[in-house]
Amino acid sequence: METYNWTSNDFILIGLFSPSIIGLFLFIFIVLIFLMALFGNLSMILLIFFDTHLHTPMYFLLSQLSFIDLNYISTIVPKMASNFLFGNKSISFIGCGIQSFFFLTLAVAEALLLTSMSYDRYVAICFPLHYPIRISRRVCVLMIIGSWIMGSINSCAHTTYALHIPYCRSRAINHFFCDVPAMLTLACIDTWVYEYTVFVSTTLFLVLPFIVIACSYGRVLFTVYRMNSAEGKKKAYSTCSTHLTVVTFYYAPFVYTYLRPRSLRSPTEDKALAVFYTILTPMLNPLIYSLRNKEVMEALRKVAQRLSSVKM
Repeated sequence: METYNWTSNDFILIGLFSPSIIGLFLFIFIVLIFLMALFGNLSMILLIFFDTHLHTPMYFLLSQLSFIDLNYISTIVPKMASNFLFGNKSISFIGCGIQSFFFLTLAVAEALLLTSMSYDRYVAICFPLHYPIRISRRVCVLMIIGSWIMGSINSCAHTTYALHIPYCRSRAINHFFCDVPAMLTLACIDTWVYEYTVFVSTTLFLVLPFIVIACSYGRVLFTVYRMNSAEGKKKAYSTCSTHLTVVTFYYAPFVYTYLRPRSLRSPTEDKALAVFYTILTPMLNPLIYSLRNKEVMEALRKVAQRLSSVKM
């Protein structure tokens, strides 16, 4: 790894790849993923907003997921791309704190929103007659606001701690964004207390929601198994498999990264895993939800027909 002698209060982000031919190829690949994520999530938001057939609680939550993913990937990739293109890997102390705050807020908000989406499917399939009461627009709004508030509170606590501890020696963060655990390896003090709070936060906002999601879909699959309608089974299995794919891509690398003790972590592995939940997942979510969803595909077909009729 390169040695950086830095005398200001700025941090240096080592980055995801080195300035080489392979690094350039990976950079182009990441930029393409970024553009696909922007286009996919923005298209999903606009499609749900303009198509009245998609004005249901499930799609309202899905539009919020796309909104979070749109901001999520925009918090990470533009700065990483700028650093690679211009060779200036520095990020200001305040800038690092802002990036860390938004990353943590969006990460927890998405985790809790995915839990809300699993609860939505649980009620829709297991208690269809109660669905209009249990999952109203008001309930959806409260779940979304709750996700943002909890994410902000958790993020504020972690970011405030990271910005108030003394740093010494190198200020080179061996990551491609300001990840607080990566920043703490540069601290001059013992951070074992903070590492314990990371474990608690990961348990509360990742492990427990994942358990709730697993239990919800377990109950859903059991209910679906007892259905007499073949069409109903097919639709329910399709919805569940879609949601579980999204959840697995997001939760698995996140939990594995943050629950490991520092002694078992390596910067290279942490960066590789971070690509899944910061870059790949925001790109895959709109693809998974559109390609595996007949209602979304039908709405896309209508939009395509309207555009073709306008051109004619």
